Amino acid sequence: MLVDSNIIIYASKPDGDQAREFIRAQAPQVSVISQIEVLGYHKLNPDERQLLEAFFRTAVILAVTTPMVDEAIRLRQVRRMSLGDSLVAATALVHHLALATHNTDDFSWIAGLQLTDPVA
Repeated sequence: MLVDSNIIIYASKPDGDQAREFIRAQAPQVSVISQIEVLGYHKLNPDERQLLEAFFRTAVILAVTTPMVDEAIRLRQVRRMSLGDSLVAATALVHHLALATHNTDDFSWIAGLQLTDPVA
């Protein structure tokens, strides 16, 4: 299972019990893109930053590889999507992982990409 940035963010919130439980149960992997998106958010307070940094220290983080770049390019040629979303989707596809995201509509058009929304 690959966890999208929004699920990590939901899990860091006080009312994020459902997302936290999902992450604990799945022991998911994350894209380095999600690490950049989450930790790079300029409005994180010190407590949030500390919690999220601890999460990323223990998470399995998947780096961007040439096959992922090629797949992200292919996806962006088919349909307009953000660079981050294309790389996250490509990571899931290349590693044959389902993608856990709350933004399922952003990815539902991608053939072969299994989606789950753990906070629906």
